[in-house]
Amino acid sequence: MTDPDAEADGDVDAHDPGDEPAAGDDLDAVLAAVCERVTPDADERARMEAAAADLAERARDAVAELPSPADEADVLTVGSTARGTWLAGDRDIDLFVRFPTALSREDLERLGLRVGHAVLPDGEEEYAEHPYVVGAVDGFDVDLVPCYGVDAATEIRTAVDRTPFHNEYLRDRLTDDLADDVRVLKAFLKGVGVYGSNLRTRGFSGYLTELLVLEHGGARGTLEAVADWHPPVRFDPEDHGTAEFDDPLVVVDPTDPERNVAAVLSGDNLARLQHHARDLLADPRTDPFFPEPTEPISPEEVREHVRRRDTAPLAVAFDAPDIVDDQLYPQLRRSLAGIERELDGLGFDALRSATFAAERDDAGGDRRAVLLVELADRELPAIERHEGPPVHVREHAAGFHRKYADDPDAYGPFVADGRYVVERERDPAERDAVAVLESGRVFDAALGARVESALERGYDVLAGEAVATLADEFGADLREYFEPSV
Repeated sequence: MTDPDAEADGDVDAHDPGDEPAAGDDLDAVLAAVCERVTPDADERARMEAAAADLAERARDAVAELPSPADEADVLTVGSTARGTWLAGDRDIDLFVRFPTALSREDLERLGLRVGHAVLPDGEEEYAEHPYVVGAVDGFDVDLVPCYGVDAATEIRTAVDRTPFHNEYLRDRLTDDLADDVRVLKAFLKGVGVYGSNLRTRGFSGYLTELLVLEHGGARGTLEAVADWHPPVRFDPEDHGTAEFDDPLVVVDPTDPERNVAAVLSGDNLARLQHHARDLLADPRTDPFFPEPTEPISPEEVREHVRRRDTAPLAVAFDAPDIVDDQLYPQLRRSLAGIERELDGLGFDALRSATFAAERDDAGGDRRAVLLVELADRELPAIERHEGPPVHVREHAAGFHRKYADDPDAYGPFVADGRYVVERERDPAERDAVAVLESGRVFDAALGARVESALERGYDVLAGEAVATLADEFGADLREYFEPSV
């Protein structure tokens, strides 16, 4: 499920930029220009608020038709729409139906779906911790999510139960000026590619962005603080001071002291934000807020990169399992790491790796996924080094020496760094990385369970310049891989 506190805001480039400050102008002027560009105008606000109010009323009517005690559920709008921090062009509305705790989990799911389909008759069911309904109404993308109406965020029964408490906490603290600053900071995070706490991006959620703006008194204060952070960094807005977290950024949830709001944020994305914050402070300009979309790379450009790098890229391409991104990407990363470890254990040297999947097709068609590992060399030598015990470990050392002393195919034993060492023939099936990946050896790697099942149904191994055939479907991803930047 899309976390309403981690919304991926819509097209922030919806307005004519007009007269924007040139590079080098004062940061305050840049932030003011960005604010004007990303703040919804009165008409957009009115349309959003009317749509949200109409959907909420339809949900209340559907709740009234439910059996007791479910008919006591209330309906509320949550996320940036409710808090007035959405970006111009955003078309997302998140509605929660908050059911009494007397309801069983089974009834919560069943009746929540009934309300969802009543409000969104053409909607589809998606599943995170529990099922919910998504759909489009009058150009707005709507999520209708059931949750429990618990008394405190510390008493949640499902992960989404705490979201209404986030609304209450921020509604009392976010002024109109701070809401503007939230939008500016969101635009910057989105522009530099670190916005969104889904498990594909592993960046900053909307709620985390709002808490940081509150903590530092605005967007500028946040950027100046970020530039000087020395992770791990910890903030505790309500001075809970209890739980410890092992994350590069810790923002203790003011509504739930056992939760780090920044838990999903990757260390790399925190470092990227620091780089871009420093760059903006040194050279204030609007460009980082509104970057041009990544132009897909062409097959010929991929081939040229492979020739220039003189490496051995290998890609395992397959039909992705039919699961949501927040389940898919952790499985892809686990599988990629497992394959890297397997190849490393055989002696191959991986320079870099990446994984990506095609966007989900609304029509429900298959989508492809890729595990890409770039090796220094595709083939290994005919021999491999095999170290024995230190010579002074008499019994084990003598056994090792006896084993290889009369082996006509072994070089040695000889002594290196105080150990017996031999150079022995490598298994021919393990000399070629492509052969390894095409064999059952790939299933010796620690793969994600659903990825492993997908690979069992079939996969392709592309080597060298053949990875260029992926450019038609993964051109933007391959551009970012072969032309990396912060």
